[in-house]
Amino acid sequence: MKVLLLLGLVAVALCEQTRFVGEKVFRLKPETNEHVSIIKELGRNVEVDFWKPDSVEIVTVGMNVDIHVPAAQLSMVSTILHQSGMEVEVLIEDLQVAVDAQTDNNRFTKAHDYMKYNSWDTVNDWAISISAANPELITREVIGNTFEGRAMNLLRVGKKTGSAKPAVFMDCGFHAREWISPAFCQWFVQEALSTYGSDAEMTNLLDKMDFLVLPIFNIDGYAYTWSNNRMWRKTRSKSSGSCVGTDPNRNFDAGWCTTGASSNPCSDTYCGSRPESEIESKNLANFIRSNKSIIKSYLTVHSYSQLLLFPYSYKYELAAHHSELLSVAKGAVAALTSLYGTKYEYGPGAVTIYPAAGGSDDWAYDQGIKYSYTFELRDTGRYGFLLPESQIKPTCEETMLAVKYIASYVLKNL
Repeated sequence: MKVLLLLGLVAVALCEQTRFVGEKVFRLKPETNEHVSIIKELGRNVEVDFWKPDSVEIVTVGMNVDIHVPAAQLSMVSTILHQSGMEVEVLIEDLQVAVDAQTDNNRFTKAHDYMKYNSWDTVNDWAISISAANPELITREVIGNTFEGRAMNLLRVGKKTGSAKPAVFMDCGFHAREWISPAFCQWFVQEALSTYGSDAEMTNLLDKMDFLVLPIFNIDGYAYTWSNNRMWRKTRSKSSGSCVGTDPNRNFDAGWCTTGASSNPCSDTYCGSRPESEIESKNLANFIRSNKSIIKSYLTVHSYSQLLLFPYSYKYELAAHHSELLSVAKGAVAALTSLYGTKYEYGPGAVTIYPAAGGSDDWAYDQGIKYSYTFELRDTGRYGFLLPESQIKPTCEETMLAVKYIASYVLKNL
């Protein structure tokens, strides 16, 4: 009887998952203002999910535009695009096939694995156990709870010296569907532990600095991508209307809601009712404000596009430390590319990708944390948010080189 009940619960859980059978991801290549207008009309009048850029308002001539089109809208959208004469490439033929192919059938396994995507429960158990097993190098603290009450575990990775050390703050998983991001934070912690004492650069970093690692920032959203909708992006907070969630990377007090963000609660780039309206944003901001004297670098890890960005994104004005930030980015990208030849672009967010206000990197920089960077990990669109597990290892290995480069530079220039 218990087995039947359990099977019934699993069946219900599976039924509740959003399916994407027959849905496609297109890459549009607008070459005229008319093409841009057509895309913007689609964005406003049809339920299409913008993967890149993440807001229809940002679309410009010459930009690659990746959109996920639900099956119900496919015929109409295909007709409109065909009649427009715009160049269209099919990136993903059937989104459900890509979703199924991503995880190697491990969605219901419990064992933590650095080479696979891990559920929130598995990551939470891992954070508790890895810190307990390595007390000389890791301290775990909870910086607050999410909207749905989950603990936001922060791992302080570094050799204990009995006094405050300069620190690099790094978070992953701002946007729920960007699974490769939390995979990197977990990889980083394990790599730091396993190479301490054998890798001279990492040993030096951990002896003289701390890494403050938040493995998953948007925990509620991430859990929801496992249980209900793989393509969910925002937090899971409830507002007064029927729409759920806020884009946490539009929710910080850095040109808040002025560009590349929406005041519509139903939008994927909804900026929230006010800066730090999301409890997760407030928890992170409070922690950084409280530890500003030691935090020398802020790294936030996203996907996809293969970019290394720095302030500003909310305005075109160059940062006061632009030349130095550009030089460090160039060195970090060279280190990353040296392993597998993966090509990254780098530069200020507004000009390198698109303008977007309310981002955590701009906010951290304006708080006085000079070395503030956003990583957009693999790939450039072939898989988008559904990067296969076979790419976790190479993605993390190359990104480690860039993070170590930045951290070593910061340490030398304290």
